[in-house]
Amino acid sequence: MRVLIIGGTGFIGPAVVAQLVASGHDVTLFHRGKTQADLPEGVQHITGDRRRLRDFSRQFQQLAPEVVLDMFPFTGSDAQEVLGMFKGRARRVVAISSQDVYRAYGRLIGTEPGEPDPLPLSEDAPLRERLYPYRGEQPRPEDDPQRWMDDYDKIPAEQIFLGDPALPGTILRLPMVYGPRDDQHRFFATLKRMDDGRPANLLEEGIARWRWTRGYVENVAAAIALAVTNERAAGRIYNVGEPDTLTMAEWVRTIGELVGWNGQVIVLPKGDMPAHLVNKLNTQQQLITDTSRIRQELSYTELITRVEALRRTIAWERANPPEPLDAAQYDYAAEDAALRRRD
Repeated sequence: MRVLIIGGTGFIGPAVVAQLVASGHDVTLFHRGKTQADLPEGVQHITGDRRRLRDFSRQFQQLAPEVVLDMFPFTGSDAQEVLGMFKGRARRVVAISSQDVYRAYGRLIGTEPGEPDPLPLSEDAPLRERLYPYRGEQPRPEDDPQRWMDDYDKIPAEQIFLGDPALPGTILRLPMVYGPRDDQHRFFATLKRMDDGRPANLLEEGIARWRWTRGYVENVAAAIALAVTNERAAGRIYNVGEPDTLTMAEWVRTIGELVGWNGQVIVLPKGDMPAHLVNKLNTQQQLITDTSRIRQELSYTELITRVEALRRTIAWERANPPEPLDAAQYDYAAEDAALRRRD
């Protein structure tokens, strides 16, 4: 199968590419050329800006992709560009979305009123009613590197990809993804405290019991590869993620066991937490998704166990700490003071 990937050099893309190539598919990446990635031999590259897809019409016509995988459609206009370019040229398009489309996510971050939505969230769960979840009252300056967040919303992108039968779409709603190359370093702060010999990892009581479905990068990539190569995925939406969801306290304890940490997970009321560890989330709303559809329809299952996934993630985090390190997030004096007040 000829697969064109828009993106593919970031966090998740290289793992998807590796799995598609290993299965014998011809893979071409269309990307800006700004991110280096370790990719298999034989992968072809077209360098360009996704906002100027029409400039590459001749190359795409020669390539004749059967499936287009869009790794980062952030806006409705992104989706419209892809649809306009590949309708009549490809059989299907697979688009990477996020579980932040659910109304439950809006209730978590405080943009949607109401009681917590019931769990687990199926693919038919209510979506956010308020679009553009990261847009503030004042637009970000044009030179702000986070300016793109003002227009970010995957709900319009999903609607466009699923709205034209001439180019059937598949939507994959990804969880909180962890693993090597994670630019958000989701486990680094926990691991650093352990490696620094801290006696405790402090968790606010709401966060300690809070859960959001997660997925290891290679397992998520396997789900994406299945959706790309299985025609049954046409017109479908799939939640992706692990079948069980740990609490934040359970994640910290599991990591501690793997690295031989002898400290404790200490749970405190929000009012007793050091300022740098206080969160603004509505932790009454958890984000636990039902991932049974992709398992039943596409026979998806994890390739890597959670223990092995965490071992690989820990090794990568230790070798690749974030730069620069935000020293304010490691105010150990304030954390020691909170521990003394508890005693």
